[in-house]
Amino acid sequence: MGSKASEPLLARPDGYGVTRMSIDDMLSGYAGDFGRWQLRHFLLTSAAWALEALHTMVMIFSDREPDRVCTGADCTSLDPCRPGSGWEWVGGPGSSIVAEWGLVCGEKYKVGLVQAVFFAGCMVGAGVFGHLSDSSLGRKGSLTVVCALNTIFGLLTSITPSYWVYTLLRFLTGFSTGGVGLCAFVLATEPVGPSKRGAAGMSTFYFFSGGIAILAGIAYHFQSWRSLYVVTSLPSLLFFLAVIPFLSESPRWYLVRGRVNEAVNVMRDISRTNGKEIPHHYSLKLDDEDSEDKEAGQQQNKVSSGSILDVLRSRVTRVRLILSVAINLLCSIVYYGLSLNVVNLKTNLYASVLLNSLAEIPAYALTALLLDRFGRKPLAIGTMILSGVFCTIGLLVGVFGEMEVTRMVCGVVGIFGMAATYNLLFIYTAELFPTVVRNVALGCTAQACQLGAIVAPFVVVLGESVPFAVFGVSGILGGILVCYLPETMNQPLYDTMAGIEEGEREILK
Repeated sequence: MGSKASEPLLARPDGYGVTRMSIDDMLSGYAGDFGRWQLRHFLLTSAAWALEALHTMVMIFSDREPDRVCTGADCTSLDPCRPGSGWEWVGGPGSSIVAEWGLVCGEKYKVGLVQAVFFAGCMVGAGVFGHLSDSSLGRKGSLTVVCALNTIFGLLTSITPSYWVYTLLRFLTGFSTGGVGLCAFVLATEPVGPSKRGAAGMSTFYFFSGGIAILAGIAYHFQSWRSLYVVTSLPSLLFFLAVIPFLSESPRWYLVRGRVNEAVNVMRDISRTNGKEIPHHYSLKLDDEDSEDKEAGQQQNKVSSGSILDVLRSRVTRVRLILSVAINLLCSIVYYGLSLNVVNLKTNLYASVLLNSLAEIPAYALTALLLDRFGRKPLAIGTMILSGVFCTIGLLVGVFGEMEVTRMVCGVVGIFGMAATYNLLFIYTAELFPTVVRNVALGCTAQACQLGAIVAPFVVVLGESVPFAVFGVSGILGGILVCYLPETMNQPLYDTMAGIEEGEREILK
């Protein structure tokens, strides 16, 4: 009864007893920056990152070339290009797609092809769902769709009859997977207040590393590639059925879509759960609205959404987007390239994947610790150049004796620095763009990351020295480009294009 009575009041413009403020001001002043509501919502939403890790990194195990074992008395060679030479695959033909479809020798290129196709699907999906989550579907709706699609495509992959059908299904899985982390990140961080948003944003990536660690354990127990796809697809179904119904749509998305009452209801739910209270006569406004504007009520009914064209039309966001795309591309090449170099070590595959996932956690922790102390910009510059410098040192040292150990250490430090950068860029990029185009912009940078993921394997196969040269140049160049981006620490999270342009003008005064 009370909520219904308040709706007409909330719809009135200022001058009728309503105090209207931005979401950040309401979070900081009345609802709480990060209380029980945000903690529960953050944990549930960020769990989707583990799903993305399962669907992406499953290729490490499903597309691997298994070991071979001698089975004949006259076995003189384990060369897979010599059929009938007295060997067989460890684990049988069902251990991987390589063993089942004979993807060796002249067919070996198909393994790299299907992985490139997956990341191409991620590129397309990041753009599509970035737009949909900003417009009609919303953050929660888009996350619902991608989880459902991941479940369907993953289960279909487990029964695929041929390589080319498998490739098609991996593209479709990539298409839906490309939107998972993107939607989950924005949905998890938008209800968080400005003082805690940076730390919360960085903490989402623990779930991705955790997903990779879980995958290593799953793959160890399910060593058939078909059963592996079944088991790694079921968590998406569980998330769809048991988690998504308990998530709330972002109040920022409601606000920019003109659904002010729904945005206010979410904010009041946040405040109640956090043990606080928002005054009855308080409502929300976009950051480009004048609190004295008598037409504010009309603005509340206007549907506000943006596209990539809106980003490119504005000088402020256009420059930011171009720089962000270039930086994310360079970061991704180094991150995935160095990761592939480590994974390809002649060690136990399951242990290697587990250790690699755990090795990234200190980078996340250190970045989260320093994020609000030094700012996004200095930290991004420092971590990218750190990685680039050590990759360059790895290029200059020799490849024999103790120098080989030095090169390995350089690679590890390079991974540490770029893992920190890779995840820092997510929160940094999100803060560079207003709500109305935030997911569109993140979709573009996510596409750049996927392009880097496609390029990285081709860099790795160029030999021992060339990859370190490419990684070194990419890291240093990326750090230089970050210098041209603005700092976003303790700055408002703008809602509209007009708001960010006005804010930029105020800074320049």
